[in-house]
Amino acid sequence: MLPSQRRQAVLRRLTAHGEVGFTELAEEFGVSEMTIRRDLETLEAEGLARRVRGGAISVVSRSYEPPLAVRASTASAAKTAIGAAAAGLVNDGDTVIIDVGTTTLELARALHGRRGLTVVTASLPIAVELGHDPDIRVIVTGGQVRSGELSLTGGMAEDAFRALNCDLGFIGVAGICATPGLTEYNQDDARVKRAAIAAARRSIVLADGSKLGRVAFATVAPLSAIDAVVTDASAAHQPVSEIAAAGAEVIEAKVPDAVEPQ
Repeated sequence: MLPSQRRQAVLRRLTAHGEVGFTELAEEFGVSEMTIRRDLETLEAEGLARRVRGGAISVVSRSYEPPLAVRASTASAAKTAIGAAAAGLVNDGDTVIIDVGTTTLELARALHGRRGLTVVTASLPIAVELGHDPDIRVIVTGGQVRSGELSLTGGMAEDAFRALNCDLGFIGVAGICATPGLTEYNQDDARVKRAAIAAARRSIVLADGSKLGRVAFATVAPLSAIDAVVTDASAAHQPVSEIAAAGAEVIEAKVPDAVEPQ
């Protein structure tokens, strides 16, 4: 595991549980306590943790939503790989829901050149991305635009999904774990995602490793509501095992090897 991957895993534990201890993390990841201390120093410098005696506590509220530009630059290689893997599940002629988010935007980019697709989305960036492709019909839900996020929310967006029956729904989330399942930073987006899941014959969550084991503010749906998860996390990762145990198929997206100093 690369240091950056280990820090993301530590951050997931911290976000999910609120606090972590040096000793337990060192044992879990098979490294020294000094290595874990350095990881937590890095997270503290990034404003994501505060060290206390014996470990660290989270300083990030579960309702805090990092700016879109920050999320887009986080785990970008993983998101590109996840988008490509998800695109492999789409057949020409399918009717596809693509949810808002930076990972789902990578899926949209991977769909260029497909024939006869109908894409329904509550994301203005995704609508713009695919709107110039002559072989893809794009339907935008309507609704109120969230400033900065450019997602469409409210009754119009929810009702648009309720009136449709689609083949596939690709959903982005802030967090996914055994309990409570899929979670999101914002209640308005959570309601739209819930309606999107209900409108799809097969619902697939796209989540990079940093989302696994994380719990955000608003519950979207239990794991039983989805059919599959596409992630860069390996099958050995505990949250992946929990997702599989809940009955969802786990599809691993292969990220090109990166070299990072220890």
